[in-house]
Amino acid sequence: MVTITASVFLLFTLSVPCLILRNGDSGEVIRVFPVQEGDEFSVTFVHSVNKSPVTDVYQIRRDGIYVVRTIYYAFGAGVQCALEEGQNLEYGEDGAMIVSGFNRRLDPLSYIVGTVSDHTLQIGGEEMSLREICGRNTTVHFARGRRLLLF
Repeated sequence: MVTITASVFLLFTLSVPCLILRNGDSGEVIRVFPVQEGDEFSVTFVHSVNKSPVTDVYQIRRDGIYVVRTIYYAFGAGVQCALEEGQNLEYGEDGAMIVSGFNRRLDPLSYIVGTVSDHTLQIGGEEMSLREICGRNTTVHFARGRRLLLF
């Protein structure tokens, strides 16, 4: 019991919370991003049917990754057209439709990186192409975890 308690203490003392991107087929770690509870990240892509940009915004919470809002620019197949209980619709200055109030844990959270158009990840003030870091048609799993600090 003492060994388990000490191990857990060391894990949380010598590690930081992270968002971990893994290859969905091999399990290989693609990228790791340090995060804190309450941090948000987003994935933007061009919807394959209605050909307009969609941004899904997620929040890191103690028990996982939650979708908190979706931003899109056109109605059509594959995008939300009715609000559910607790959800709110606002319009951005650029005409974006912003649906919030999801508060839904996504476990697992996965994307298949686009072959026609890219998926763009925004996290910690950085924006990057998932095509460049993962490759086209790669299934990417997003998970909250902890990584040991490297000194």
